[in-house]
Amino acid sequence: MLMKNMFDAGVVDEQINRIKRLTPATIPQWGVMTVDQMLAHVNVPYIMVYENTIPRANWLLRKVLKTFVKNKVVGPDPYDRNTPTAPVFKMRGAKDFAVEQAKLIAYVRRVQQDGEKTFDGKESASFGPLTTAEWNVMFYKHLDHHLTQFGV
Repeated sequence: MLMKNMFDAGVVDEQINRIKRLTPATIPQWGVMTVDQMLAHVNVPYIMVYENTIPRANWLLRKVLKTFVKNKVVGPDPYDRNTPTAPVFKMRGAKDFAVEQAKLIAYVRRVQQDGEKTFDGKESASFGPLTTAEWNVMFYKHLDHHLTQFGV
């Protein structure tokens, strides 16, 4: 899978244009999330980076995640459709489409503006310290997977 650079302004503009093509009526090509739930779901990694509202995994869970999940999340292989979702990423009930869309756009821009140096060695709440390349893969692959899921 080709990983575009989420620290590049042109790539970020491209992704934001995809996000803006979503509407409250956009339906998924697979899966059970609604578009508003998907936006809230895709915001979770950014919330974990920038907000302190999602508890960090305990040491044992981090060890398990690092051993069994990290390579799938930060590695080059695309996500399979209908891959099981971690509990913190599961969205229930309706979300405010416009709010979630605006938050996602702001987070994507913030990552790009903060730049690669901010993320080099930055601690992930789930996997421990990640390289800039791993952060980029995680951000790009997750966003691309779900935007593709919704046909944009």
